[in-house]
Amino acid sequence: MRKTTLLRKLIEDEKILVAPGAHDALTAKVIEKVGFQAVYMTGYGQAASYLGKPDVGLLTMTEMQDLARKYTAAVDIPVIADGDTGFGNAVNVIRTVREYERAGVAAIQLEDQVAPKKCGHMIGRQVIPIDEMVGKIEAAIDARQDEDLVIIARTDARTALGFEEALKRAKTYAEAGADVIFFESPEDKEEMMKLNQAIKVPTMANMVEGGRTPLFTAQELGEMGYALVIFPTASVYTAAKSMLDLMQELKNKGTTEFCMEKMIPFEEFNRLMGLPEIRGLEKKYVRG
Repeated sequence: MRKTTLLRKLIEDEKILVAPGAHDALTAKVIEKVGFQAVYMTGYGQAASYLGKPDVGLLTMTEMQDLARKYTAAVDIPVIADGDTGFGNAVNVIRTVREYERAGVAAIQLEDQVAPKKCGHMIGRQVIPIDEMVGKIEAAIDARQDEDLVIIARTDARTALGFEEALKRAKTYAEAGADVIFFESPEDKEEMMKLNQAIKVPTMANMVEGGRTPLFTAQELGEMGYALVIFPTASVYTAAKSMLDLMQELKNKGTTEFCMEKMIPFEEFNRLMGLPEIRGLEKKYVRG
């Protein structure tokens, strides 16, 4: 079964689909290893891990497409990829969708922010006219070669323009043919419930630790009506905190010996990376 078709089935399932965010391919492998059925390639995490910069639209389409290709090569579960604003107008969206599709993603997320975009929980975001975003959605739908590629339409209008305008946009984007609606940064449970009562296509929740939306469990979000939830920032926040602690300990003591209990052992890490499979291929094919 194609990853796109599999993802659609998972989204349509009665149980909410949990797609943890991965800021690099290693994290994606861990997510798969633990048993999650999909992974979210977070633009926020890519900016941090790839550039060492905040999520303010600095990554280019070709950089993001290359990162997406690395994710799909690293794991066998569907990859949901952040496509930011589509990196331009509706014509740019056509190329973005086709390049992401060539990278092997199962879904692409496109948002209605003015470029350069910002993280969906930062202040100061602006949005493009609603008709312009409809054109982008229509372009994305027509551009995909695989009709099962999931098009996720995100609106960032809530913070700047209010709940009702954002809900209007969400409804319009669903009517334009988006497969999944991503209403970014609702501010309480009541808004989240109203969204799911009003939208007839699957919806996606975004759980950002310290963000504008309260944190709920996957089960609670499923009961609200969400079909999909992402946790885009948890992995990069945890990795950054762990590395800060590690490097501070090394600086203070001149050794990592006292941090080893927090590390994955050498042999276990090699197994996670697939070294036994590589050794098997070497034994079978490498000669001379």
